[in-house]
Amino acid sequence: MKNKAAPKGGPASGLAGLRRGQPTGKGRIWMTTGALAMVRCLELEGVKIAFGYPGAAICPFYDALAGSPIHHVLVRTEQNAAHAASGYARISGEVGVCIATSGPGATNLLTGIASAYMDSIPLVVITGQVRSDLLGRDVFQEADITGAAEPFTKHSYIVSRASDIPRIFKEAFHIASTGRPGPVLIDVPIDMQQKSIPDFDYSRPVDIIGYKPRVQGHSLQIKKAVDALRTCKRPVICVGGGVFSAGAQKELCAFIEKLNLPAISTMMGIGALPTAHPLNLGMLGSHGCAPANKAIRDADLVIMAGARVGDRAVAAPGQVATRAKVIHIDVDPAEIGKNMPAHIPIVGDLKHVLEELTKHVDCQAPQEWVQAVTERKKRYAAKAIEPVEGFVEPKTFMHALARRMEADGILCADVGQNQIWSANHFEIRQGRFLTSGGMGTMGYSVPCAVGAKSAAPGRQVCAVCGDGSFQMSMMELGTICQEGLGVKIIIMRNTRLGMVRELQDNLYKGVHSAVYLDGSPDFAKIAEAYGIRSRTVSSNEEAAGALEEMWADDKPYLLVCQVSPEYPSL
Repeated sequence: MKNKAAPKGGPASGLAGLRRGQPTGKGRIWMTTGALAMVRCLELEGVKIAFGYPGAAICPFYDALAGSPIHHVLVRTEQNAAHAASGYARISGEVGVCIATSGPGATNLLTGIASAYMDSIPLVVITGQVRSDLLGRDVFQEADITGAAEPFTKHSYIVSRASDIPRIFKEAFHIASTGRPGPVLIDVPIDMQQKSIPDFDYSRPVDIIGYKPRVQGHSLQIKKAVDALRTCKRPVICVGGGVFSAGAQKELCAFIEKLNLPAISTMMGIGALPTAHPLNLGMLGSHGCAPANKAIRDADLVIMAGARVGDRAVAAPGQVATRAKVIHIDVDPAEIGKNMPAHIPIVGDLKHVLEELTKHVDCQAPQEWVQAVTERKKRYAAKAIEPVEGFVEPKTFMHALARRMEADGILCADVGQNQIWSANHFEIRQGRFLTSGGMGTMGYSVPCAVGAKSAAPGRQVCAVCGDGSFQMSMMELGTICQEGLGVKIIIMRNTRLGMVRELQDNLYKGVHSAVYLDGSPDFAKIAEAYGIRSRTVSSNEEAAGALEEMWADDKPYLLVCQVSPEYPSL
C-alpha cells in the first residue's frame, strides 16, 4: 500500500514536501523547514520504507512525510517499529529506519534499539521531542531518550539547531552502516522541526574526527594467520553474524572450500554457509549440536570470523584458547579478545580479510581431521525422533517446513524453545535465518517478518514463535493486514513458557513458577477477527497438509501447532 497523494497546494512528491523550498542543485535547497529537511535527508539516503508510530512531538515530520515517495508502515506499538526496521535492514542490506514520538513513544523503542545493537543491525532511529526551551522541566511526554538509549547506540544526537539537520542525518547513516553496524538515534525537538532552514545542503562529505573504521586487515597479521593454517592439524572456523554484516557469504564459502575447512556457527551465523554443506557441522553452544561442540573442543586452531563468542556459544572460552591457537577477525577492535583470548587478532572488514586469506593460503585441512568431524555429523543426524500421539513433533516439523519453503525463503525465529528447534533443524539453503541472538528478545519474530517481507515481497517469509512470544506481538496482525503482507506465522503452542520451565526443571528442582500460560486466547479466532486464514494441527501428518495449504498463495496465514509440554529444546 502506498501513501495517499498529497492534496493540491500540499507537499510536492519527490521533494519531501518542500513547500517553501526551492531546489538549486543536487542536494542543495534554499529555505525549507526542519521537518521537510528531515524527510529530504531520508530521500537522499535512498530510504524507501520507514516503520513508525506518530504522536504530537513528531507530527511536523509526519506532515512532511505525507508528500514523500517514502512508504510509511504503521506498526501497532513502537518497539515493533524497531524490530521491523531490523528485519528490513537484515534482508535489504540497507539502513533500517524507525520513528516514534517523545516520551512513551521513544522509550517503547528501547528494547528494539538494544536488540539491534547487540546483533549489530544498522538502524537510524528518529524520535520527536518536546520544545527545546522546555527540556529538563518534566513537561508532558518529555523523556531523556538520548540518555536512556546511550548504552545501546553507536551514537546519538539531539538537534539543537535546525540548520544542523542535514549534517546530523548524513553522519547518522554513515555511522550506522560503517564499521560494526548498529543503531544511531536522532532526537528532534518539535520546534526544530518547525523552524526554517535558510540553506539545505546535503552535498558535504562526512568527516567525523576519531571515527575511521578499519577496512583492510593488517598484512603482517594476515601472514601470521596463513602460517598458522599451514602448520595446524585440526582447524575449524566459527562463523558469526559479522559475515552478514560484511556481506561476506561468498568470500566465506570460497575460503572454506579452498581449505576444505570444517565450519561451525553461532546462532547469528546460521545460514552464512548452507546448512547441508558437507563442511557445515552446525551450531555450537549450550543449545547447539554435539558435532559442532566437539569440533571446537578438539581443534588446535580456531578461526573466529565475525563472532562474539558469548557465554551461550562457548561456556568456557578461556579453555578453548588454552587448547587451540585462536585467530579472531572482527571489524570492531573492542570485540577481539573480549570473551576469548586471541593469539592472532585481525581488525578489518571480514569481506576484505577473507579475500586476502583466500588469496595467500596454499594448504588444506588434513583429510583425517575433516573425515572424523564430518562422519560424526552423519552419526548425529541419523538419530530418530519419537513422536507423541496427539502432538506435532517440532524437530520433524522444522525439517518439513524447510523442505516446503522455497530455497531463498526467510525464517524469522522468536526466542524460546521454538528458536532452538528452528536453529538446529531448519535447513537454510539460499535463504536467511533471522532471530534475536544477543538480547534474546521475545516477540521479535512477527515484526521482524513484517520488515523482512517489506524488504523482499517476492520471497517467502515465515515467523515461528511460541504461544508466549506470539502474545507479545500479535497486535502486528493489524499491520500485516493493513500492508497486505503475505507473512506466514507458526505458533508452537505448548501452553508453557517452555524454555523457562526447562530451566526450572534442570536448576530449580522442578518448581514451576509463573510459567503456565492459562488464559491464552483461541489463536484461530484471533486470526479470524483480522480476516486471516488459520488452522490448528495436532500431528505431523496434519501439519504436512497444513503447510501445503499455507503456501498455496501469498496471503497471510496462521498455523497453530499443538506441541507436547514435555518436548525438550534439544
